Amino acid sequence: LLKIQKSKSCAGISGKSQILFALVFTTRYLDLFTTFISVYNTVMKVIFLICAYVTVYMIYVKFRKTFDSENDSFRLEFLLVPVTGLSFLENHSFTPLEILWTFSIYLESVAILPQLFMISKTGEAETITTHYLFFLGLYRALYIANWVWRYYTENFYDQIAVVSGVVQTIFYCDFFYLYVTKVLKGKKLSLPMPV
Repeated sequence: LLKIQKSKSCAGISGKSQILFALVFTTRYLDLFTTFISVYNTVMKVIFLICAYVTVYMIYVKFRKTFDSENDSFRLEFLLVPVTGLSFLENHSFTPLEILWTFSIYLESVAILPQLFMISKTGEAETITTHYLFFLGLYRALYIANWVWRYYTENFYDQIAVVSGVVQTIFYCDFFYLYVTKVLKGKKLSLPMPV
């Protein structure tokens, strides 16, 4: 958000990925209306939702002239249809909130694909965008460490979350390699373009 506001540009950022993340947080945090866990939990959920929708607004409304719709061309139905079907087939209980929570978990594991597709199409990414993607991937990889810890300390294992998290981390592996070998050495992330 700060990068977009400061540069007055959303160039290099996939609006489609941001829409998917807004959908992830919306369907995951519907329990805001039914369950109170803590003030911290409620505040963080609201912040996630606000940030997601403000980002989408900035891309599609405020700075739409800088939005690269030509390269942000990933077809969302290729993600939404299978994720929706899977959330109905494989969930913890067949209730609306549980199906929507499961949908959010599955969708989060693939929500970054439009952004990665956009980078592969343009062949490069700004440094700030690569840092953003790296920390998104790191955040998900740290979830794996959390699951291992919870399994050994609480004997807790959530197969849906674990499998989705592993899938998402696998999507990031190639990007992590490029990040370490190029961006951390001060080079711009660029991909070889097909001839």
